[in-house]
Order: sequence, then C-alpha cells, then structure tokens
Amino acid sequence: MLDKKVVELLNQQVNKEFYSAYLYLDFSNFYYDQGLNGFGNWYKIQAQEERDHAMLMIQYLQNNGEKVELSAIDKPGIVLESAKAVLGEGLKHEQYVTSLIHNIYDAAYSVKDFRTMQFLDWFVKEQGEEESNAEGLVKKFELFGDDAKSLYMLDNELGARVYSAPSLVL
Repeated sequence: MLDKKVVELLNQQVNKEFYSAYLYLDFSNFYYDQGLNGFGNWYKIQAQEERDHAMLMIQYLQNNGEKVELSAIDKPGIVLESAKAVLGEGLKHEQYVTSLIHNIYDAAYSVKDFRTMQFLDWFVKEQGEEESNAEGLVKKFELFGDDAKSLYMLDNELGARVYSAPSLVL
C-alpha cells in the first residue's frame, strides 16, 4: 500500500493533468481561430500528452491497489489575448506542473516510497522537456513572430509535429 498522502497527491495530479489537457485544447482552439493551424496542432498534441500523463497515473494507482478518485475538471480561466501571450501562459503552466510533480516526489521521499519515486522519475524528466519546449516556443515567437514569412515558417514547423505516446513501462 502506498502512503495516504502520496495517494491523495497522485489523485489530485490526475485531475491537474486532465485540466492541462483542457487548457491546451483551449490554446489549440485559440490558434486555429487565429489561422495559426500549426500552433493549433502543436497544442492539440500537447493536450493528448497531458491526457496520457493522467492515464499513466491512474494506471499506477490501480497497479498498487489504490482507489482512483476523479473530480470535476475546471474550465480554463486564462484570457487568451495574443499568440505570444498564450505561449507565455503555456510556459507558466508547465512550470506550475513541475512544482506539483516535485511536491509529490517530496511526499514520496519523506516516507521512503522508492517505488513511487522511481515512477515519478519519468515525470521529472518529462517536465524538464516540457519546460524546455515551452520556453523554446516563446523564444522562437519573440524572434520570428513579428515577421509574417518567419511566422508562416514557424507555424508550418509546428504543424509537422505528430503525436507519440509515452513509453513509460509501469
């Protein structure tokens, strides 16, 4: 059995990951509405990844005989004002999720739950990649976003992204 607090945090994180998927779908819709279909594609795939993160946590809880407790998913409350601002919100959100993962890891560490720590190692690495990708998008937009031709090329680059399911073995 896992520690009660760790289980509680993992269940909360399931909900946070589904919220992240909703948020990124909202971002995706914003970009499609702006005619930036590549950006829309990038965030639609990002939403799929977040959903998969939730599913991995659900599977981990189930594999350890723990009850999964789903809760309501809040409607995204971020006002989407500009293409650049949305990217900044994406970076802030990834930094927030990283802090949540670290909090779960800390709780597992405090009770010497090495199994959960090992499970979370993948998420710690993943969050590093997520933050790096989000920061890279912000930087690219700052460099190219004001030039129509460059923005067109960046949008095409993001449109080429394809979905790849996570390869975490539970």
